[in-house]
Amino acid sequence: MEEKKEKNIEELIADAKSYIDARVDFIHLKSVEKGSKLAADLITNTVVVVCFLLAFLLGTITLALYLGNVFGSMVAGFGCVAGIYLFFAIIVFLTKDNFIEKILVNIFIRKYFNKIADKDDEA
Repeated sequence: MEEKKEKNIEELIADAKSYIDARVDFIHLKSVEKGSKLAADLITNTVVVVCFLLAFLLGTITLALYLGNVFGSMVAGFGCVAGIYLFFAIIVFLTKDNFIEKILVNIFIRKYFNKIADKDDEA
């Protein structure tokens, strides 16, 4: 009877060790998965932001050149675009606390919870 208990305890210890090893492997794989998703998300978002910035910059230069031709002076065209940006900057500065920050926070929270929901759908 004593040998059977001894064997059961040894089996229990071996099972516990294999469970712990499997659990460590699972946690490692989960962390690699989350890190990979984070890196992929960061890279794709960076590429999108760079493309938008380039399009915005080139669009701004195009607008300034067009307005320069309309006004007959490149200085006037670029000055007009600078005035437009100054106007938008003042509007953003005055409305950032009431509107813009709340909208951005809601967008980021929605994006985060949508990613969690997508993860639950995959499981």
